[in-house]
Amino acid sequence: MKLRVTVMPKNGVLDPQGKAIGHALGTLGFAGVGEVRAGKVIELELAETDPEAAKRQAGEMARRLLANMVIESFSVELA
Repeated sequence: MKLRVTVMPKNGVLDPQGKAIGHALGTLGFAGVGEVRAGKVIELELAETDPEAAKRQAGEMARRLLANMVIESFSVELA
């Protein structure tokens, strides 16, 4: 079963990569771009066949390794 874990900086946490992307977009002439936040997407393929059990397992992986829970939040979805 394929899952997608999206990890993003929590609100209020500085995001220098997002700021740099936003600035670069403005430099390239893309007007009207508001706040930009940059994160990461991790795709997992698990042997688990039960969707809810797979989501729980991926959530545990995110809490223990994939996300820094102090400054990042995550979401898990079926891919």
